[in-house]
Amino acid sequence: MPPSLRDSLSRSPVPVHSAGQPDSYAKKALLASAVGYAMDGFDLLILGFILSAVSASLKLSAAQAGSLVTGTLLGAVIGGLAFGVLSDYVGRVKVLSWTILLFAVFTGLCALSRGYWDLLTYRTIAGIGLGGEFGIGMALAAETWPANMRARVSSYVGLGWQSGVLAAALVTPLLLPHIGWRGMFAVGLVPALVSFIIRRAIGEPELFVERSRARREGMPVWMLVKDTPTTKVSVGMFILCSVQNFGYFGLMIWLPTYLSRQFGYTLTRSAVWTAVTVLGMCCGIWTFGQLADRIGRRPVFFAFQAGAAIMVVVYATLTTPAALLIGGAVMGAFVNGMLGGYGALMSELYPTQARATAQNVLFNLGRAVGGFGPVAVGTMAVRYSFHLTIALLAVIYVIDMVATALLIPERRGTALE
Repeated sequence: MPPSLRDSLSRSPVPVHSAGQPDSYAKKALLASAVGYAMDGFDLLILGFILSAVSASLKLSAAQAGSLVTGTLLGAVIGGLAFGVLSDYVGRVKVLSWTILLFAVFTGLCALSRGYWDLLTYRTIAGIGLGGEFGIGMALAAETWPANMRARVSSYVGLGWQSGVLAAALVTPLLLPHIGWRGMFAVGLVPALVSFIIRRAIGEPELFVERSRARREGMPVWMLVKDTPTTKVSVGMFILCSVQNFGYFGLMIWLPTYLSRQFGYTLTRSAVWTAVTVLGMCCGIWTFGQLADRIGRRPVFFAFQAGAAIMVVVYATLTTPAALLIGGAVMGAFVNGMLGGYGALMSELYPTQARATAQNVLFNLGRAVGGFGPVAVGTMAVRYSFHLTIALLAVIYVIDMVATALLIPERRGTALE
């Protein structure tokens, strides 16, 4: 039986001495995970860009429009819990395929919506399918790559999300005027089909197969809070994931609207500025993974959290096109660069029998909190201003730093249990 999480947390971090290289299966597992996460990002940003068109067509209020994003993210919480547990029992690849099918069917139904309630229902159920993507994909990648490259491979999965977001930012202005918002939902089926095909071509990771034969210590969910040290870590990860999602969705869903209302940007120009911000995020995620494998998880988290707190305040003061372009890229690098570290961090903090559950449950509970980001930003922007609202996001990154300092141990390079 694998040693308990209490024992693993009490040990000193094991330095990385070996420089293992990934095999062909590891590369296929990474591709499957990254493409699936790209589907996730593509779908959610498309929704952000077409909210105005959907609202006009279905006569939705601002609150109803924002709730479509919230419903999707709350659905992801349900899916994260259910599919994370299932994947720790049944298998990573098999359950990932199920999540894709569920997402594909209900995304297709979104294109046929006739009103607010049926669209909200379809979005929520599609979100259940999306909920399995992050945690299971991160666990799959972490279990197949060498320890000395674990943070990097986690960042590569995170870059899958950003590639999907970037594709949505570039494709939507080109296609929306011609195929409408219903057609855009249909376009969202393409990455789902690609991801499904890729996943059908790979098997389960050897580590999962080996550990699944061992007697379980308990239900995967309860293993996240089975003792005080484990509970402390889980609370810390919940805070980190909540801040990550709240800041990201609060900014990205409203960024096109902010640029349009404050500076009169057209959809195309907003998309270009958003795309540059996303490119900055890609650079941040890649950099995070490289640094975290070399100097440790905690120091890099501290640096990026401080950078995010500073940059959201700075961005709120920018007014010229060039400053918004450069500032958006730098802000994006810090705000979303931390996504490159969660997969490796949680993989090292929890055993194989609960790894996908930990990744999915904690990150998607964070998504549930993050789902209120667009609503909170929109509400505060109406009452105060976009400038002030964006600047106030700095507070959550200070909370993030405190949680990291008090609750998260360093586990760089440890062997997975």
